[in-house]
Amino acid sequence: MNDSPLPSPDSSAPAAPHRRRVRYSGRNPRRFEEKYKERDPQRYADTVAKVLASGKTPAGTHRPIMVGEILATLAPQPGDLAVDCTLGYGGHAREILARLQPGGRLIGLDADPVELPKTEARLRASGFGPETFTAIRSNFAGLPQALADKGPLAEAPAAAPLQADCLLADLGVSSMQIDDPVRGFSVKANGPLDMRMNPHRGFPASALLERTSPAALTKLLQENADEPQARELAEALAGKKILTTQSLAAAIRNALPRFHPEDLDLTVRRVFQALRIEVNDEFSALENLLRHLPACLKPGGRAAILTFHSGEDRRVKKAFEAGWREGIYTEIAQEVIRPTPEERRENPRSAPAKLRWARRAG
Repeated sequence: MNDSPLPSPDSSAPAAPHRRRVRYSGRNPRRFEEKYKERDPQRYADTVAKVLASGKTPAGTHRPIMVGEILATLAPQPGDLAVDCTLGYGGHAREILARLQPGGRLIGLDADPVELPKTEARLRASGFGPETFTAIRSNFAGLPQALADKGPLAEAPAAAPLQADCLLADLGVSSMQIDDPVRGFSVKANGPLDMRMNPHRGFPASALLERTSPAALTKLLQENADEPQARELAEALAGKKILTTQSLAAAIRNALPRFHPEDLDLTVRRVFQALRIEVNDEFSALENLLRHLPACLKPGGRAAILTFHSGEDRRVKKAFEAGWREGIYTEIAQEVIRPTPEERRENPRSAPAKLRWARRAG
């Protein structure tokens, strides 16, 4: 009988620790990543269908608004060059791209470095290759530069910048950003008070509040959100260190104790909107787009702009009316276009949307 000991395992190569398979955490999970099963639509197709049927948007996705109205306004044709200034989830772009074929091309701009690669991959998977679709990480204020960079052709290096046959700018924040608490755009789940479209640039909303005076914050809330309680809220919020979305919502509600809860919900949304606009300098970007828009369109080119609050809509309306009076545009929307009752019922986030359009003179 051999009593020699068995060879021992190599102590220099420790065994990998056992890892349990990640499971969905039951009926009431705490973490956002686990809570919304529709973020994995291939595994949870039934859940996605139920969310859509209830009139809600599945987490991590975005439902494009007024698609039919936008397509009717822009009338994209095979061979056209289209620009989507706010690519987002790519819903509008996919529908436009399908109508540009054969021979057409779409340039999509988006400032969000988190979502843009996902959207580009999504559209590539739908069959739109580099010859058909180009994604550019840029705010829509950078549209003239984007067209200039993509304009010269290899066989014609001195060619002029590109001009679009049709152009869309959807100014709303996408649902992917609203639903993700890490981005800090809403109180749906608690997260850092950030609100930056590009998290790598600028400073978050928490820093804005901490270094803003009551007078400046009052003006900001009035101009960016038409907030009737701007002065009272500014006294309570300006100069304060508020680091999370739910802390800000609580501070807003505490500042207006006499208000009904439903009215307070509207106030919270307006304050979040006002801060988001300021953090991302959205009005300056929009004004820059409107100023350069005619030069970015071919003669007869069409532009459609989808807005979501009065500050945006006023700027678009005035710019289009001024361009029409000056003969820059031959036609503009005489009345704002709103989502149908059916769309508002099926997608409540479409309710505040307003669509205006213009056609450049030939």
